[in-house]
Amino acid sequence: MPETRSLPVPDGLAGERVDAALSRLLGLSRTRAAEIAADGGVHVDGRPVGKSDRLVAGAWLEVEIPDVRERQVEVVPEPVPGMRIVHDDDDLVVVDKPVGVAAHPSPGWTGPTVVGALAAAGYRISTSGAAERQGVVHRLDAGTSGLMVVAKSEHAYTVLKRAFKERTVEKVYHALVQGHPEPTTGTIDAPIGRHPSSDWKFAVVADGKPSITHYEVLEMLPAASLVEVHLETGRTHQIRVHFSALRHPCVGDLTYGADPALAQRVGLSRQWLHAVRLGFEHPSTGSWLELSSDYPDDLARALGVLGDGYR
Repeated sequence: MPETRSLPVPDGLAGERVDAALSRLLGLSRTRAAEIAADGGVHVDGRPVGKSDRLVAGAWLEVEIPDVRERQVEVVPEPVPGMRIVHDDDDLVVVDKPVGVAAHPSPGWTGPTVVGALAAAGYRISTSGAAERQGVVHRLDAGTSGLMVVAKSEHAYTVLKRAFKERTVEKVYHALVQGHPEPTTGTIDAPIGRHPSSDWKFAVVADGKPSITHYEVLEMLPAASLVEVHLETGRTHQIRVHFSALRHPCVGDLTYGADPALAQRVGLSRQWLHAVRLGFEHPSTGSWLELSSDYPDDLARALGVLGDGYR
């Protein structure tokens, strides 16, 4: 059973980040404290807060600490129909991830995962990283389809992790967004952090992490635009948050303000967002490896409905 701790914020912790304060108050590691906050387990005066929120003296702090046994998340080998292997060698495997598949297991997720599908197919991947996400060097949302690389060797894990951190990986997405962005080519440079009132969402916030998205409109359609997106940073929900902030949310992305009527008319039950290209230096050969992915059926069908003159 989880343990709940309730206490006032002492004067000495006023202005401290939530994760740092919990570490000092409860003797938790800062990483553990951040995980609890990310999972919605920390409330201040009844409001959920994120790990980087600052505390105010005298506020009432409530922390739900999950039982360690409840936190253990195992990789369950489970085949994923429709998940294609687009590249495979001794160092890495690149998959074309279908919608509805998470990158790795996590608390509260009971669906299929990329690492579970690879385990079911007999792949041995890197043992670097937390047990439930070994080999995972970057992630796609469960509701986003497309290309994702997983490290098989320890060397590849180290090199690829560094490449993503240093932003030398080319990550290209196509998104169908509502309306017609102006200008048609641009850069969205706006910090992203936890949503101030919904801890499970993200938003453009003044104290968020630096986040940079480059985009170009490929085609204007009635009610929407097909855009190509190059990510300079890789924040959670970055594309979805940035285009929502521009008032051009991804079609079908009801979490970030998309029109449900439009989503219904084009037959979408998720955001129109697909990782179409992935390029990086191979960790062993140093040669540039670039891979591409076609639109899955649901996205192609929605695009076709709009292209045929949706009104």
